Amino acid sequence: MKQDGVDKGRRRILTGAATVVGGVGLAFTVTPFIKYWQPSARALAAGAPVEVDHSKLGEGQLLNVEWRGQPVFVVRRTEEQLAELQNVRGRLRDPDSEVEEQQPEYARNEHRSRDPEFLVVVGVCTHLGCSPGYYPELQAQPFDPDWRGGFFCGCHASRFDIAGRVFQGVPAPTNLVVPRYKFTEQNTILIGEDEEGMA
Repeated sequence: MKQDGVDKGRRRILTGAATVVGGVGLAFTVTPFIKYWQPSARALAAGAPVEVDHSKLGEGQLLNVEWRGQPVFVVRRTEEQLAELQNVRGRLRDPDSEVEEQQPEYARNEHRSRDPEFLVVVGVCTHLGCSPGYYPELQAQPFDPDWRGGFFCGCHASRFDIAGRVFQGVPAPTNLVVPRYKFTEQNTILIGEDEEGMA
């Protein structure tokens, strides 16, 4: 419709067409940047939960798996090792796992796990990030004449019991970290995810 020499109908069509073309162009321009900001498939895979088959893990043995580029220890504890948890309590800095960030709620118990038989901890010392060694023996060691099994970091002599609880008087400030995990089958543990979500 023309009014005062201006075709308003044609103006609306041209304005609408210019808006559509501009919107499409903007979408094509922004899409590569949005894809660039998203994590790559490799990064997603690196942070994904890890499924562990522990069917061949004997009593007292440790299985070392990698999750998010760091070691995770799965230990099948013996009855003797579990019995020592109470005996070392007086030597520990945080026997009741008071530092909440160090484990999920279901691991805030004496054995720091869902099932007393199986311990799942990140194998990284909470002092400077070294990986402690596993010493399952319930006997004197060069670094501790009263050793009752657990983890020892040779770098700076930090010690942890068989539940990953830190001893008093060592450089490590807190217990070893227990990641989120759950049992998915009779012989399978999924590390990095539990009923509340992913770690």
